[in-house]
Amino acid sequence: MSATKLPPELLQQIAFAADGLGPAIAQQHDTGEVLMLAWMNRDAVRETLETGRVCYWSRSRGNLWRKGETSGQVQRLVELRVDCDNDCLLLLVAQKGVACHSGRRSCFFTAIRNGERKVIADVVIPPDQLYR
Repeated sequence: MSATKLPPELLQQIAFAADGLGPAIAQQHDTGEVLMLAWMNRDAVRETLETGRVCYWSRSRGNLWRKGETSGQVQRLVELRVDCDNDCLLLLVAQKGVACHSGRRSCFFTAIRNGERKVIADVVIPPDQLYR
């Protein structure tokens, strides 16, 4: 997706919660792999659409978080979709490297199988290498 200026009225149509945040699911655009869930506010959506680089809101840091700013594992936006209630975002992305801070491709690396938790994906890049 090329960067684009978002018309203000379209941004106003997204129904963020009372805290100004909404869930954003990142999915690899060409494989359908679900990579992660994060949070966005209006500024994060605006920046993402204007730059083409995915930006989230970090609840723990209390500020905008440009995916990959410390790890180099950048997400480029291919397409942004809004659900039927306008309160959840789906970001189709081109993920560089891993999406999870644990060093795995996806944050969804734990499955519940036969009543037990099972890790189903290996670490690709050790976290100490991601965050030097």
